[in-house]
Amino acid sequence: MLDTYQQTLLDGWEDVFKKGQLTLWILLALKAGPKHMAEIKTFISEATNNLLEADDKSMYRALRRFTDVEMLDYTIEPNDKGPDRKMYSLTTIGASVLDAFVQRNLLDTFFKPSVRRLLEPTAR
Repeated sequence: MLDTYQQTLLDGWEDVFKKGQLTLWILLALKAGPKHMAEIKTFISEATNNLLEADDKSMYRALRRFTDVEMLDYTIEPNDKGPDRKMYSLTTIGASVLDAFVQRNLLDTFFKPSVRRLLEPTAR
């Protein structure tokens, strides 16, 4: 159990850490298949046990940026309950960049036995 000071340190670290993860989680959501923004947000919340929840403004900005650099594409789908929706999907470029990122920054690092051992909780 963390004391108040330790919890404050953890909360600050997590805030910075979470901001850097939005790209990864958006792309992972779309690797699982095309989604509209609300479905992407739901995927991220569920996959991170509600630890990462992005606001709409951040989501729209990120989706527009990834579309501009050709990592994502979208189609417009009619919506019986409101305005038409953009269904986002990974492009070939986006899938290649995501795969390379995951390999280099996650699989080749965090899953190395020497690093993975360090990720185990410390016995107290």
